[in-house]
Amino acid sequence: MAKTPVPFSRAAAIAYNLGMNQLTLVLPFALPNAELAADLLKVLQAPALAALLSRTSTCNLETFDNTNRLLPHEAWLAHALGLSPAPNGAAAQAAFAAQAMRGYGLVPEPGARYFLLHPAHLAIARSHISLEELRQLKLSEAESRALFDIAAPYFDEIGQPLAYGDAGTWFMRADGWSDLQCATPDAATTQDLSVWMPEGGHARAARRLQNEVQMLWHEHPVNAAREERGLKAINAFWLWGASLATAQHPACAARLHTADAPGWLAALAEPARRDASPSSVLADQADAIVVPGSLIEAAQAQEWGMWLQQLQALETDWFAPLQAALKDGRLGQLRLVLSHRDAWLDVTTSKHAQRKFWRAMTLNKLKAS
Repeated sequence: MAKTPVPFSRAAAIAYNLGMNQLTLVLPFALPNAELAADLLKVLQAPALAALLSRTSTCNLETFDNTNRLLPHEAWLAHALGLSPAPNGAAAQAAFAAQAMRGYGLVPEPGARYFLLHPAHLAIARSHISLEELRQLKLSEAESRALFDIAAPYFDEIGQPLAYGDAGTWFMRADGWSDLQCATPDAATTQDLSVWMPEGGHARAARRLQNEVQMLWHEHPVNAAREERGLKAINAFWLWGASLATAQHPACAARLHTADAPGWLAALAEPARRDASPSSVLADQADAIVVPGSLIEAAQAQEWGMWLQQLQALETDWFAPLQAALKDGRLGQLRLVLSHRDAWLDVTTSKHAQRKFWRAMTLNKLKAS
């Protein structure tokens, strides 16, 4: 018996569903410092990335005003996840706290305002105060729990209770602090904190709270033991990411995956989508946003040798596999969002764009910023 032919529209839909439609790869600090870019790119061997950046459908460089107290990739991601009304300009926000709480299995109360709170080290230099890179503190769960346990009763007493996420990520409820403007830790790290400390009507209350906690932690056994091991004392906290909790999760058109991004950033993704790989993302067959965080620490510390190593690893782990997926039709469109402190480069490519053989494959777009 002859088989009934499948209508063209249905056959096309079946073929379309065999592959993934769109993947967005967000790469914080993938754009090098302008003055170093030419030298760095001379030694970078990344032909897949060069092809993805050169043979494009669209390309746009957008400057960013980080006086908004966050970084370009943070603003872009907050908007993509439905947590901020705009990815740039005065409306850009980093309202991640309530969403990150859910990622840790915590249940934020609808209508309550929560902040992300990180145990931190403030370094006092002769002319300024700076925030140490949080990823380098190496704070263990036991140490963090001990510091949390001594601080939590005070926060309860003032009506701003704490919740524990992991060693480096806590949460504070402060419903009345809607006017407090805080900087993200990655925006403030390596900067003179005189222009990055909290501002607004409750800034004085925030400073008073900081002073109380500093006294609680001063000469705490955890800090004494850390200093004996040559580690930085936990002498402060960093507050940011305020958001109002809603009864329902914000809408997002794509599923978020993370890779090499511990802490609050990983918590924004569902547990099954943390430590993602190209194969796992493509197998999901749904539009996705992937945020590898491996370049952030090296760029913040200006360790450009390490930055090159991490970008070389991304070439092997992500760029080459995704270029192959474009060519064989498993991926319909790839969008790359690459950033540094002051801009992001937004490019899209596809199977058709990758066939533009007349376009020379270069990394020059990485230094056009």
